[in-house]
Amino acid sequence: MSILTILEFPDDRLRKKAVDVKTVDDKTKKLITDMLETMYQAKGVGLAATQVNIQQRIIVIDISEEKNAPICLINPEIISKDGKKESEEGCLSVPGFYEKVNRCEHIRIKALDRDGRLFELEAQDLLAVCIQHEIDHLNGKLFVDYLSTLKRQRIKTKLQKIQRMEKNST
Repeated sequence: MSILTILEFPDDRLRKKAVDVKTVDDKTKKLITDMLETMYQAKGVGLAATQVNIQQRIIVIDISEEKNAPICLINPEIISKDGKKESEEGCLSVPGFYEKVNRCEHIRIKALDRDGRLFELEAQDLLAVCIQHEIDHLNGKLFVDYLSTLKRQRIKTKLQKIQRMEKNST
């Protein structure tokens, strides 16, 4: 099993839009397994394929405490949404930063599962926030885009400094 490299803001590759998965095959299933393993190792609750530099519309999520309830969404699409909720978000691609973001409180989506079967899912609270956050990734958008320009620039500057220090220490 392999662990994938998670891209970090401000990497331009995070801004690419993902394309639909045409066929769910063994390669797709291996990618999903690798994404889940990567997400669990990084102690995240969600991961989009674009975050590991794969431009396909695939998301993995597991909000369970035990990390034993993975959800896979292929070609996810929000079909209805309502309510507004502000909650604190973080991101594996923006490590160490947490900010309040407004999202819809309740959503309904349709997607393909790991076996390529179409299904619908209603989500609220943390799951709804997580799905919206990961779909944003597939569209080239990050949670920092919801912040003020000043806040986003401060985060970018701090992360670039950390990335330079890590690069120089190797």
